[in-house]
Amino acid sequence: MDTERKIPNHVGIIMDGNGRWATKRGLPRSAGHKAGVETVKKLCLHMADVGVKYASLYAFSTENFKRSADEVNYLMDLFMISFNKEMRTLVDRGVKVVFSGRREPLPGKVLKAMDKIVEDTKDFDGLTLNICLNYGSHAEIVDTTKKICEMYKNGEIELDDINPEFIQHNLYQDLPPLDFVIRTSGELRVSNFMMYQASYAEFYFPEVLFPDFNEEEFDKAIDAFNHRNRRFGGVNNEKKSN
Repeated sequence: MDTERKIPNHVGIIMDGNGRWATKRGLPRSAGHKAGVETVKKLCLHMADVGVKYASLYAFSTENFKRSADEVNYLMDLFMISFNKEMRTLVDRGVKVVFSGRREPLPGKVLKAMDKIVEDTKDFDGLTLNICLNYGSHAEIVDTTKKICEMYKNGEIELDDINPEFIQHNLYQDLPPLDFVIRTSGELRVSNFMMYQASYAEFYFPEVLFPDFNEEEFDKAIDAFNHRNRRFGGVNNEKKSN
C-alpha cells in the first residue's frame, strides 16, 4: 500500500446488511451474522496492517433488543462464542479489545466472555478494537452526563472543568474522535452511532453488504477518504488524522 496515503486514526464501521446478505442467498439471517464475524476478523487484521490505530464497530444497538427473541438469543450466543474463540486470532496479533455500551441487560455468559477478552488484551499496544455492544449514542450521552453530575456532586470537579475534551474523556471509552465512519449496505443514516465522537468525521456509504465488505472494499473506502478535504470548520486548512 502507498505509504503516502492518509490513514484515518480512528475508523468507525456500522456493520449493516448481514440479514439481507443471507436472505439474498436463501439462507437464515443467522448465517449472515455468522458471515459477518468472519468479515470482522479479516477487516481488523487488515486495518492493523495498514496503520489504523483505533476501530469502533457497531455490533449491537440498544434498539436491537426489539428484534425477535430467537434472533437476539442467537446473537448473544454468537457474541459469546466469538469473544471466547473466533476472535482469538485478533488476540494473537496483539489487538486490544474494549467495549462501549451498557452491560444491562446483557446475559452473564456474554459479560463473562467480554471481561475475559478485555483482561487478556489490556496491555496490548496494537490496534484498539472498540466493540459497541448494547450501545446507543443517546444512552452514552445520558450515562456520561450522570457520571459527570456525580463527580461534581462529590466535589471531584468544578463546573469550569467541564468542556468538550472533558466530556470526550468521560464517554464509555476514552478514545480519539472518529476520523472516518463507514456504513455498509447503502443506508444513509448513522442510527445512533457515536454521534459525539463523529462530529467532524468523514462519512462513506458503500452499497456492499457487510459480509462482502472485504479488504479490497476497505481500501476503496480509504481511497475515498484520501479525496476528502477535512477543514474542521476552517477554510483550506486540512488537518492530518494522526
